[in-house]
Formats: sequence, C-alpha cells, structure tokens
Amino acid sequence: MAHDERPRSAPASRDSTSTPAGRLGKARAYARLAKLDIIDYYLGLLVAWSLLAPVARAEPAVWAALALLLAGELCMVAAMTSFDDVTGLRDGSDAANYGPDAPRRKLVRKPLIAGTLGESEAVRFGWSAAAAAALLWAGAVAVAPHRPLWAVAALALCLVCAVQYSWGLKLSYHGWQEVFLVALGVGLLAGPYGLFAGTIDAFVLTQGLLFGLGPLLFGVYSNTNDIPGDAKVRRRTVAVLTSARGNAAFVAAVSAAEAVLIAAAVLTGIAPWWFAPAMAPVVLLRATQWTIGFVRGDILRARNLGIAIHRVTVALLIAVNLVYPLHPGGVH
Repeated sequence: MAHDERPRSAPASRDSTSTPAGRLGKARAYARLAKLDIIDYYLGLLVAWSLLAPVARAEPAVWAALALLLAGELCMVAAMTSFDDVTGLRDGSDAANYGPDAPRRKLVRKPLIAGTLGESEAVRFGWSAAAAAALLWAGAVAVAPHRPLWAVAALALCLVCAVQYSWGLKLSYHGWQEVFLVALGVGLLAGPYGLFAGTIDAFVLTQGLLFGLGPLLFGVYSNTNDIPGDAKVRRRTVAVLTSARGNAAFVAAVSAAEAVLIAAAVLTGIAPWWFAPAMAPVVLLRATQWTIGFVRGDILRARNLGIAIHRVTVALLIAVNLVYPLHPGGVH
C-alpha cells in the first residue's frame, strides 16, 4: 500500500472532550490503546516475589520496589502497544487484521482504526508512557534492597527494546518478534528478582524462560491468524516466512520446548523431582492448544487458550515457589 493511501483514523470532534461523557470516552480509548486488559507480562513480578525467602517477601523495600516496577511495566507496555498501533495504522496491517473479513477480532481494541483516537494523540501518549516507565523504574532501583548492574541493565534493555518493537528499529518487522517475546518475559522476571535478591540462580532463569514462553505461545497463534496482513506489509514472522506445515511444526517445537525445559531442570538437579508433575498440566494443555489450532483449525480459540495456559503456568510456578525450601537470601 502506497504511503499516501494508508488508512487514517477519523478526525476527532473539536468538542469531543468538552463533556464528562466525552472525557470518559477518551480515557477509555487511551486505556484500550495501552491494552490494560492484557496483564500477562505483569505477572512476572508475582513470580519474582514468590521466589524470595519468606523474610525477604515481607521487606518494605521489596514492596516499594514492586509497586514502582508494576507501574513502570504498565507504562512500558502502554508505550509498546501505542507505537505498534500507530505503525499498524500507517502500513495498513491493522485494517487488514481487524477489518470486516475478521469478525472475531474486536475492532474496539484498535482505537486508531475505530477512529476514537488520532495518530498524533497516540504518538504523544506512547512517548509520555515511555518516559514515565523510565522514571518509575529509576525510582524502583533507588528504593530496592539491591542494585546489581546486570538487573538494572536488563530492565533498561527491556524498555529500549519494547519501544523499538514496532517503532524505530521495528524489531518485530525484521524477524525478531518471536525472540523478543521470550526475552522480554525473561527480563521482566529476572530483572526485578535481581533488585529484590541481589543475585540469581539457574532455577530463577528456568522460571524466567518458562514465563517468557507464555506470551510467545499465544503470540504465534495471533501471527498465524495475521499472515495475510503481516505478509502484505512485510512483517517477517515465522508464520509469514514458512509454509503452513512449517509454521505448525515450529509452534509444536516451541510447545515441546516447555516440556523439555521442565524435564531438564529436574534431571540436572536445578529443580526438585516433583517440579515435573507439578507442571504437567501445562504440558497437557499445550498439546490441547496445538490440536485446537492446527488440527481443528480454530486459531483464535487456540490463541485465547494460550493466554489462559500462561496464567495457569504462573499460578503453578508461584505455588512451587511458596513450598520449595529457600536459603535466607532467596536462592535455591
């Protein structure tokens, strides 16, 4: 699609925010732009907190840092999704993926396409959210019990890459989307844990990888559904770059990687023997998800199931951590 043919949002009325109802509607549009209903990356903070020793979990400094980290993550995700929607508006991919030929996708989730926000409003909101995230995370570092350089660097890298996901370097357009989704999850669990505990171990990294695989394993189903729109704008996801059979094999391999990671943690002594049966529901649900998506052909249902599976994974990891004995500092 030529640059001057790109879809544009409807112009906002001059007095659209002059009434309480108008202001409420605008606030709702910004909330949808920020995707506040997608909580899945934020759950990494709960996993990181549960990995601490009981005494450390109650420290006021941990709770203060936790609050600031959560607020910063909300702003980081808001920036990432705002810029993603602006890019999707400009290149036409959102119009294709959320248009009349995709009735199961909720257009209201895309306020730029729906016309409830303008492009310039979204760009300003994105940069404001990114700046707020940086300030809030700087505050978290200042009040946290520990400040290891690697943890600070991990958080900084998360923020920089989140902004570049569909903006600037456009990582998701140049073959890095799948890596980014996993790496962001790892960083958003390991970074906060480093601020809380001052160190890290193999079991924490294992849980970071399991946590990061969650967003990937609903993202790849979205990508499968979005192949026509993504291919049109040259967004190089695995789903676009491979055949239908190759994409199904890739998703199966990533799904199986969860089971391999769990088994490897047990076999190497990183995790207790009962970690495998505790996480077994996740493995079974992944098989069901793949069957729904690639055998029955219901990709969007499989995607939605992936969100639920990720939350089940988080709940099981927290349960494991609350009963698994820890050393005083929080290291297994």
